[in-house]
Amino acid sequence: MIEKFKTWLDDNSITEVECLVPDLGGIARGKILPTNKFLKGLEDDSHRLPQSTFIQTISGDYAYEDSTGTLPKSIYNPTDVDVILKPDFNSMRIVPWYEDPTAQVICDAVNLNGDEVINSSRNALKNIIKLYKKENLVPIVSPELEFYLVKPNPDSDYPLEVPVGQSGRQETGKQALGIDAVNEFDNLFEDLYNYCETQYIEIDTINHESGSAQMEINFQHGDPLELADQVFLFKRTLRQSALKHKLYATFMAKPMEHQPGSAMHIHQSIYDKNNKNIFFNKKSGLSKKMKNYIGGLQEYTPLLMPIYAPNINSFRRLFATWGTPKNVKWGIGNRSCGFRIPSIEEKNMRIENRIPGSDTNPYLVFAANLASGYLGMKNNIQPTTETKDSAFQDKFSNLPKTIDESLSLFENNEEINNIFNDKFIRSIAAIRRVEYQAYLSVISSWEREYLLLNV
Repeated sequence: MIEKFKTWLDDNSITEVECLVPDLGGIARGKILPTNKFLKGLEDDSHRLPQSTFIQTISGDYAYEDSTGTLPKSIYNPTDVDVILKPDFNSMRIVPWYEDPTAQVICDAVNLNGDEVINSSRNALKNIIKLYKKENLVPIVSPELEFYLVKPNPDSDYPLEVPVGQSGRQETGKQALGIDAVNEFDNLFEDLYNYCETQYIEIDTINHESGSAQMEINFQHGDPLELADQVFLFKRTLRQSALKHKLYATFMAKPMEHQPGSAMHIHQSIYDKNNKNIFFNKKSGLSKKMKNYIGGLQEYTPLLMPIYAPNINSFRRLFATWGTPKNVKWGIGNRSCGFRIPSIEEKNMRIENRIPGSDTNPYLVFAANLASGYLGMKNNIQPTTETKDSAFQDKFSNLPKTIDESLSLFENNEEINNIFNDKFIRSIAAIRRVEYQAYLSVISSWEREYLLLNV
């Protein structure tokens, strides 16, 4: 394997290599090394990171289970033992925005004894895929990722603004599916497509969404691990493309007031060893397995909201935005449902999960979807009846509305703990609590506006 790396690096005249590890928030951590140091590290397993990388919060702090600062024994080791990075050759790509020939490679993480790092998001997804492999089943996913382009915002206290396009004007009104509205940023998207092609990121179409300068990129369907890698790299690629054109690109779930939120819709289907879509039944359309899979999504999604809604801002998208599904209902072609069946044709039979925001970690979101569907099929869970009317007006939501409520459900389900591992669950919960406490310490402009001189 080392020889394969060396040949690829020589063929592409690479001088530096970025070793990337997605943490539990989906952020790229890792190291940048000269090529010769990278190859030497492959030989002696010297590519290492602190164990604490996998309990790092979105702000770079570290998570503890107890708010008093007590160190949880099974999550954080006070000696902070290193873990070994194992670069995945299949993820090797050129970094196209650097002048010097630079490569990037996504790494798995293993402990010094060779065991996988349980609270690594990439390992979590790989373990769920193994469950399907044991059943001779192949999961297929296709994400749709929404994002906003905004003016540069160096002052975090200042609200985001709609950027100026090629016409010299800001976009006004709602331009859903508007071609000219996308063309306002044509130069940026030309660079984006070129960068993605260089990295073998197989994006399909781009279209304008309902928000001002809000876009959506659709990915080709395929293997969940490969697609998670692509989404992970795409987020970085889009940010770099936007910066080149003096703009910001954001995947915040709800970046601006009075604007729609940004989602990451997950299309999913399951194939058997004969390459047949097990969701399709010639007589009834929806097979029994598909209904069980939907039942699993309905049963376990409320328990997995710390993955689907990882940040306090995620709940703003769900509960402060009209038109965002906040339910676990399902329907054929019904966009108001959390789980939509876009088509009942055999070749297109799939389930679309419309609940996750674009701020989620793709590895964990894919893992949560597939784990829920797997448990639904294994436990023969029956779904509710199809929803044919609009569910947008429903006042009752099946989903937790706060971080605290979501964590309580997440931590206290035996099946979720068993399928993901207790250490993984506790790591996610500890990170979310530390992030939430950090959020509560910030005094917002709303509080200064309405409370400062009135209470």
